[in-house]
Amino acid sequence: MQRAGLSELNAFAAIAELKSFRAAAARLGVSPSALSHTMRNLEARLGLRLLNRTTRSVALTEVGERLLRRIMPALADLDEAVTEVVSTSNRPSGSVRISAAEAGARPIIREVLPAFLATYPDIHVEFVIDTRFVDIVADGFDAGIRVHEDIPLDMVAVPFGEPLRFAAVASPAYVAQYGTPRAPHDLKQHRCIRYRFASGAMYHWGMERGGEVAVIDVDGPMTLGNTNLMVDAALAGIGVAWIPHYHVEAHVQAGRLLHLLPEWSPTLPGLCFYYPANRHPPIALRLFMDAVREWEHRRRLEPR
Repeated sequence: MQRAGLSELNAFAAIAELKSFRAAAARLGVSPSALSHTMRNLEARLGLRLLNRTTRSVALTEVGERLLRRIMPALADLDEAVTEVVSTSNRPSGSVRISAAEAGARPIIREVLPAFLATYPDIHVEFVIDTRFVDIVADGFDAGIRVHEDIPLDMVAVPFGEPLRFAAVASPAYVAQYGTPRAPHDLKQHRCIRYRFASGAMYHWGMERGGEVAVIDVDGPMTLGNTNLMVDAALAGIGVAWIPHYHVEAHVQAGRLLHLLPEWSPTLPGLCFYYPANRHPPIALRLFMDAVREWEHRRRLEPR
């Protein structure tokens, strides 16, 4: 069977990505006619048509799509192998692209990134903040941050941070005007600040006390998709907010917010940094994971 060379596969991948012989030729540093000759030779040797060409467009055939799906991970691994060799002989470089909700990104940005970026100035870290649960592989991310129960089984998870405790909070002015709920279902009669995920789904408040669970679909005058804005709305007296406790702890201690129904505040497993288990992680990602693990180890050793 005829084999395809690495340069030919790289050429095919560039054409498939850019949908243009001219653009792919410019990226690869060859002429469009030379690139077209390369592809004709590859298709002739394989006995397969990989591309449908017209004067205005280039599209993959069904066979071409299957080939592209198979070779892209291998080409990425080869590219990373070269980058890793260069990095280890000089300074580590590369990029780490992470999908996370704001609550997951903030502790990493505060506690891990300052020292990490000072140690590895040639590594670039990008956070894409999104409340949707995304497929990190399909959407081109290196890693993600989510609560442990939401992480797919084919991922490696690195736990970090404290368990998440949620709290219902409101301002003293709100409580003075509308009263204090005595049980979770009392919240149905209160003005609550609702949360909507980017997917469009509304968040229901899941409260728990000694194994007893109450899931409340609250109502109220405002819906937001940002936790910090929910804190601001609660401080302004607009209504009751259901917030991770660490977001409001300082306000509760200062008396700016009151913790309502504290015995019903559930504690959930903490956050995890996760990445695909079936791929060799690039050096930038491995170093970043090590930094997260080291911070978590130090955090656990700190006196409580």
